[in-house]
Amino acid sequence: MLLAGQVGKPHGISGEVYVVPISDDARRFEPGATLWRDDGGTLVVESSHDHADRFLVKFEGVTTRDEAEALRGPLYIPASEARALEDDEYWPHDLEGCAVVVDGNTIGTVAQIVVGAAQDLIEVTTERGPRLVPFVKEIVVEVDVDARRVTIDPPEGLLD
Repeated sequence: MLLAGQVGKPHGISGEVYVVPISDDARRFEPGATLWRDDGGTLVVESSHDHADRFLVKFEGVTTRDEAEALRGPLYIPASEARALEDDEYWPHDLEGCAVVVDGNTIGTVAQIVVGAAQDLIEVTTERGPRLVPFVKEIVVEVDVDARRVTIDPPEGLLD
């Protein structure tokens, strides 16, 4: 399963919720779309519309604010429904746990990918604590998922 979005707080009293999309495919939240929850249950989108950088979504069968509140958490799609990745695109779960290398030396591991407004960030677990590294070509010079390695060329001071 692949992460598609994150259900946030309810909106109003009729069961609508805010959903922050993780997927770059807005069709994931069109009426009729099915999304999966952590508990294996499914939700079917009844209606949705853009609201700033997120969606307001109404799911079938969710009619009260309390029911909407209980939906908070991640939403998934089956990996088989995902589009093919471009050469320079990666699934976050494929990068988690990869060694992070600078000048041939391992400095830590990828803890998670943090989705950002301007660019995504790699949270790197190091001996000195977590560090955030912008996931941009100027800094992340090579990603080898098969070798479980991410090579970076950080500007001075980034990892201090």
